[in-house]
Amino acid sequence: MTQVESLRSEARRWLFIAARDLKAARVLTTEEATSSVFHSHQAAEKVMKGLLTFHAVGFRKTHDLEELAEQCIRVESGLASLLDAAARMPDYAVTFRYLDSPGEPDQVDAEEALGIAQKLYDAVLAVTGS
Repeated sequence: MTQVESLRSEARRWLFIAARDLKAARVLTTEEATSSVFHSHQAAEKVMKGLLTFHAVGFRKTHDLEELAEQCIRVESGLASLLDAAARMPDYAVTFRYLDSPGEPDQVDAEEALGIAQKLYDAVLAVTGS
């Protein structure tokens, strides 16, 4: 397997895992919004990591969507608006997972986060041909 094939394979794995998170977010949207937004955040994160992997760009282990989006925009500027939208999502990976959270996301928040993550996923899938 060439290095390019290896990177594409790894990118596909990131996107496969992101698809599972999207499915979980979709199932949980109405009944468990807090869990749904967590999975949407995770999906967006994995999509960005898949895109960076596809372009052979290293990244640190992080849940920071702003940081990942900035890196992604450098290699895929055509996705800037979608990446910016994902970067503006609240930190659903951490914030709402603990007792001192500022409040609970609701179904509207869950649907919005899912929509952002799904659009990003679809766009990156088109770019990578995965």
